[in-house]
Amino acid sequence: MSAATDDLPLHTHKHSLRIPINRLFALIYFCAILALLYHHTHSLFHSTTLTSFFITLTFLISDSIFAFLNLTAQAFRMNPLYRKEHPENLERVLRKYSDFPALDVFICTADPYKEPPMNVVNTALSVMAYDYPTEKVSVYVSDDGGSALTLFAFMEAAKFARHWLPFCRENNIVERCPEAFFEMDHSRFSEAEKIKIMYQAMKVRVNNVIERRKVDGEYITGERESQAFRKWTDGFTRQNHPTVIQVLLDSSKDKDMSDYVMPNLIYVSREKSSTSEHNFKSGALNVLIRVSAAMTNAPIVLTLDCDTFSNDPKTPSRALCYFSDPNLRSKLGYLQFPQRFRGINKNDIYGCEHKGLFVINAEGMDGDSGPDYVGTGCFFNRRAFFGGPSQLLSPEIPELAPDKVVDKLIQSPEVLELAHFVAACNYETHSDWGWKIGVRYGSLVEDYFTGYRMQCEGWKAVLCNPTRAAFYGDAPINLVDVLNQTKRWTIGLLEVAFSKYCPVTFGIRAMGPLMGLSYAYYAFWPIWSIPVTVYAFLPQLALLNGITIFPKVSEPWFLLYVFLFLGSYTQSCLDFVVEGGTFPKWWNDQRMWMVRAHSSFLFGSIEYLLKSLGISTHGFNVTSKVLDEDQSKRYDQGTFEFGVASPMFVPLTSAAILNLAAFSWGHVEAFKGSIGLEGMFLQMFIAGFGVVNCIPIYEAIIRSDKGRIPTKTTTVSLLLAFALYVVAYVSF
Repeated sequence: MSAATDDLPLHTHKHSLRIPINRLFALIYFCAILALLYHHTHSLFHSTTLTSFFITLTFLISDSIFAFLNLTAQAFRMNPLYRKEHPENLERVLRKYSDFPALDVFICTADPYKEPPMNVVNTALSVMAYDYPTEKVSVYVSDDGGSALTLFAFMEAAKFARHWLPFCRENNIVERCPEAFFEMDHSRFSEAEKIKIMYQAMKVRVNNVIERRKVDGEYITGERESQAFRKWTDGFTRQNHPTVIQVLLDSSKDKDMSDYVMPNLIYVSREKSSTSEHNFKSGALNVLIRVSAAMTNAPIVLTLDCDTFSNDPKTPSRALCYFSDPNLRSKLGYLQFPQRFRGINKNDIYGCEHKGLFVINAEGMDGDSGPDYVGTGCFFNRRAFFGGPSQLLSPEIPELAPDKVVDKLIQSPEVLELAHFVAACNYETHSDWGWKIGVRYGSLVEDYFTGYRMQCEGWKAVLCNPTRAAFYGDAPINLVDVLNQTKRWTIGLLEVAFSKYCPVTFGIRAMGPLMGLSYAYYAFWPIWSIPVTVYAFLPQLALLNGITIFPKVSEPWFLLYVFLFLGSYTQSCLDFVVEGGTFPKWWNDQRMWMVRAHSSFLFGSIEYLLKSLGISTHGFNVTSKVLDEDQSKRYDQGTFEFGVASPMFVPLTSAAILNLAAFSWGHVEAFKGSIGLEGMFLQMFIAGFGVVNCIPIYEAIIRSDKGRIPTKTTTVSLLLAFALYVVAYVSF
């Protein structure tokens, strides 16, 4: 189908051929789950002992949660949609450069030691080099760490950009991230070596400054730079400092080596005070929305993480295929590109591709109101930050209105004064920022919550998933960083799940059942820890004590368990492979689902509960983007990286030990004839399935490298597993 009746559509779409099969399977599978819950309920009322009563009750609760989460997951499969853009047809609506809308790009960074400035510089350079009218591009870098080191890196980037941008344009370079380009064979480009020398020299200077932790006088080459760094006084700290806004490139006067106009490049570090709430990344984005409104106020805004560089210079043209569609643009709030990652090892051992989250589920939501916002690689309609499509919520001053035309130069005193004013730490006091307008507060996962609230207000979203990745980011290469990231997601998602904006109630009323259930799947994602933990421990403890808790192989109820297991895993694997995945990657993805359930989901849920009771608070932990050489080698070899004695590893290792013990004991007893294999088959299978998934953990226990599981963790896990066995022995 085309986007319009025109013979030259800007975009087309088609529905998945699997929709009828998906809907039929969802109905059958849901009936099977209801049958399982009936079986548990019947067994509960006919329990003959207190032990059997509590075991059955535990499984009833666990499988009820499984039923709810499976119901929400099926919402993604009801109406998947695939889109295709036709940027070659843009010229029929954008006939000259002046017709192209202005574009503001937001790049957020927070710590120069965890997020190396050279990574952020590469991200900025890749979007500054877009195939787009450069005078209409403005790149805003939010430095929430308030670091002179980051400012220095971008001063160097501004100088290098004068050479890099014309080189990319004149040679029609596709890889416009310098780091990615120079990793390739670039010998066919005559000027490449000269540009590479400039890049490496810049890289050395920036890294030297980072290593010294200060900008020495030898690196400051002019009065303008010297004046900028004077703002870092002795009282200037990460949590207490004034606003710093530095225009590094000005399109009204700066030109590259080929005499082409340069894009705007603006460094922003908002005012911070230890007595004011700063709302982490969502607060930084709201400052950028206001500062950019004062300086350029482009109608389209692109948000990027510091390590998410552009992989396709024509990406804005793809976005314009939707924003320029007269049938769509009035209600189009944002356009999301899937997150893709470079450097992931062959089989993606940590499941960092998140193919379900970024592609499969997003395509399912795209068949209704559109995908959720995932924090990076997203083009926004600026108007979407100010209320629903039919109700504009005006900001407190008219200069910030989304339709306001900025008719002054970005370095004019009036513009800079306003920009500093709206970046003050107390500006949002008694305002609607973060609550009704802008990026939304109230959850650590500000991206999910903001997209959700926008769609509840009536905005539509679109998934743009071209064959060539639009952006590439960096994925964590050690398990601690992976789990810490997911733990933060867990806390944020539960903040939404148990708020007045709960998708099951508020979401379904605002968007309808399919979108409400889709968002509910993510909001309640962490409670997967309950059924996964129950099935990782209870059947194994019962097996070790010779107690049968599942139907025998000869009983009809046994087939129900087989269908539920095979149906779920077959559907998951099929979806994954159809979207271009491989079986080994899918296997690791499902393994990491269980790993997260035993660790980050569990600990994140506990931390959320403690916070809700006022016992504990949480902060925003930046995921490290610094690569360790030894870790990188082990990661490339497909070896799990533990290394530190994290509490999150304890239940995970205990489950591995208990499953191995139960599986081994079951085989011994079956060989001796002490137990009936027919009655214990399901318990043996679950324990064996757990053992196969825990192979990386067993390897990490016996390894001798720095990435092994620490002895302390193994010892505590053994004690926990033994304690659980003793409790089960006494109880059973």
